[in-house]
Amino acid sequence: MALKLSLKPGERFVVNGAVLQNGDRRAVLLLQNKASVLREKDIIQPEDATTPATRIYFPIMMMYLEPADAREYYDEFVRRLNEFMGAVRSPALLNECVSMSREVMAGEYYKALNRCRKLISYEQDLLGNVGQSVPDSRNED
Repeated sequence: MALKLSLKPGERFVVNGAVLQNGDRRAVLLLQNKASVLREKDIIQPEDATTPATRIYFPIMMMYLEPADAREYYDEFVRRLNEFMGAVRSPALLNECVSMSREVMAGEYYKALNRCRKLISYEQDLLGNVGQSVPDSRNED
């Protein structure tokens, strides 16, 4: 099954670690085989991982984009997830964390990224949206 990407003019995205940028018109790309793909809006830079949930998101994102270096990022993920889980009391949120951990251990990094976006949204709601943006993989056509 092909992955269909609808890209805005100038939109950047990453495919298997390569940063690509769309031209000056809308475009549609079809990826015919499995690849690690993230849109620019779903990518955070190390200096932007400033909250507990974004500090979890960043190493998952790196494992997804650089699977050969996953072990290096896994230890950071575990450390940050443990910190987060030690600070929250919501059973639903703790279940999300456990599910995300299982997905990471199974190498299902994209699923874990989607789940981590829920943690980021929760965190933003709790903190009153203090200047953070949520990585969002929804298509915007």
